[in-house]
This record gives sequence, C-alpha cells and structure tokens, in this order.
Amino acid sequence: MLTSYDFTTASIVDAAGVDGILIGDSASNVMVGNTTTLPMTVEQMIYHAASVVRGVKRALVVCDMPFGSYQVDRKEGVKNAIKIMKESGCDAIKLEGGAEIIDTVKGILDAGIPVMGHLGLTPQSINKFGTYAVRAKDEAEAEKLMADARLLDEAGCFSVVLEKVPAKLAAEVSRELTVPTIGIGAGNGTDGQILVVADMLGMTKGFSPRFLRRYADLNTVMTDAIGNYVSDVKEGAFPNENESY
Repeated sequence: MLTSYDFTTASIVDAAGVDGILIGDSASNVMVGNTTTLPMTVEQMIYHAASVVRGVKRALVVCDMPFGSYQVDRKEGVKNAIKIMKESGCDAIKLEGGAEIIDTVKGILDAGIPVMGHLGLTPQSINKFGTYAVRAKDEAEAEKLMADARLLDEAGCFSVVLEKVPAKLAAEVSRELTVPTIGIGAGNGTDGQILVVADMLGMTKGFSPRFLRRYADLNTVMTDAIGNYVSDVKEGAFPNENESY
C-alpha cells in the first residue's frame, strides 16, 4: 500500500501496481503543511478521497476517518463513516484505536462499511502520548496492543495497520490474527507494508525515520527541472519556434 491525496498521483500509484491506496489524514502534513494530523476535517478528507477515487482503476481505496469524527460516540462515528463513503466513493475506511472505539467499529461494520484498524503509534493521539516514538515496547502496552488487535479481528475488520511497533511484536500479532496486517515501521513480519508516497519518492526533506526507504529523489529532480525552466524563460529560450503557434 501507499498513500495518495490527488488524482494525478493516485493514477500513477495505481498503474504501478500497488494493491491498496490510503487517503491518509497525513494529508494534513504532506498537503496542507500542518505539524499534526489533528486539523483535518471530514469534508477535507472527502475532497482528497474523491480526487483519488477518480484516478484509480484497480487498487483498493481506503480513507482515514479524521480526528474527532468517530471518537465522540457510535452514532456520530457511523454517520460520518456513511458520509465519507457516499461522497468520496472509496472502498473502506480506517480508524485508529482498539477497545476504546470498538463499539463504533461494530456500528460502522453493521452499516455495511468495511473497516481497517490501526494500532501502535496512532498519530491522532499525539497529545496523549506526547511523542512519535516507538509504541508497545513495554510488556503492558504490548499485551494491550495484542488484545486490541484480537478485538478488531473478531469484530470483523478486514485488516489492521501496525505502526511503529517492535518487529517481533508485529510478527506475533500477524500470526495471531485471521486478517492481514499492514506494517509501517513494524518490520517485515507483517503481511504488507505502507509508506507515505511523498516520503518514499523523496519529495519531502527533513523527515528520515528509520523505517523509511527512499526509492527516488524527486525533490532534487523537481528542483533542477523547475530551475531549468526559470532559466530558459528568463533567457528567452522557452518557448522556441517549435513550441510556438
């Protein structure tokens, strides 16, 4: 899996062969420039998700439910999940958390909406944890993560994302569950992997967590290309005779 937030990128990611595309609330950081994912609204997620859906022909499209859209109560969570599905056209939604939101997860599933879970580092809870450090390193938190994973599995989630947890624990959870796990910073014992597309393509700078592998350096490629364009325009070299009508 990879993230996407717009039509053009989603079209390329889909054509390249990924199995799933996530419209992550990481759009808050990547697309908007916020320092956390918290400011994203349901309407903003729908805008990005609908743009992605229009560019995808084959991959599974999953949309994050943003902070505040499902934590209040079951009724509001179901209502917002339905709104996202109806107005974006995506295939499923993703929620962060375990036992604390399991009633809402069940309500959304009962409404006929596929749900992907998300455990470990949950960015929407940054103000609770105060850090983006690896989660579930101690025994108590690891046991809770395993218990939460079982709850999500038993409730009917079709997959669970495990973010920034010890590789050994992620592998144990993956063996325990009946549904696929998708890892990000969780080792290679999960059933699949996900990265933020702008990070793995090297568009972003200054963000280099241990789990990130950059498959390209588009920041340099784009900077050089734009610089060449600026020079050509200022020197009168663009457009040339063949590029004019």
